[in-house]
Amino acid sequence: MSLPLPPTDPLRDAKLKALGEFAAGAGHEINNPVATISGYVQQLMRDETDPDRIQMLLTIGAQAHRIRDMIGDAMLFARPPQPRPQPQNLRQVAEEVVAKFEEEAKSRGCTVEISPGEELPILADPTQVRVLLSALVRNALEASQANGRIVLEGGQFVDGRGAFARLTIADDGRGLSPDELEHLFDPFYSGRQAGRGLGFGLPKAWRIATLHHADLKVASPEGRGALFTLIWPLET
Repeated sequence: MSLPLPPTDPLRDAKLKALGEFAAGAGHEINNPVATISGYVQQLMRDETDPDRIQMLLTIGAQAHRIRDMIGDAMLFARPPQPRPQPQNLRQVAEEVVAKFEEEAKSRGCTVEISPGEELPILADPTQVRVLLSALVRNALEASQANGRIVLEGGQFVDGRGAFARLTIADDGRGLSPDELEHLFDPFYSGRQAGRGLGFGLPKAWRIATLHHADLKVASPEGRGALFTLIWPLET
């Protein structure tokens, strides 16, 4: 079973094409030296006994892997695999993802409350929808302060376009400016605040939603925290 392609946006498509070409070229040029660095780190680690030098080598290796992963994320964002949709219950998927972050939430002193309400049957790629929700929950945790509160709520609604599932994720972290709201899903946006939407997490979440003809929006009510709203066509 396949989904129709999302509506075209010439400017967006041109940007994604350019990003894809950059990622492909950069991947070839950057991955080779990164692999060399990683290889030398492994060789040096074999005979190293000094704890401080071991830690420095581990840091070098981790940063090399980070560079590799960033190029991979750029490629996946610009040229993602076509979804392979299957019947999913968005309510169940949300509960599963929240459970995965339970220990991290505790370590941060945050509480995560979930009340997704009724069943939310949708068509979605099982892996991609979990990547999307994981990115949103992780973003909320990273943005929250100590003793922060994150709330997930779900439900259904019908309008002139059809029937939809709605899932909201609200946090009480620092609010977002109008400029941040406009560019939060843009990769490498230089004005992104620390702890909010770093890396490709939120851009990938938005990309996955658009590939499924779903919609992902963000608001900052009265400049306090962030409210992400995921609208997904119901499978009836």
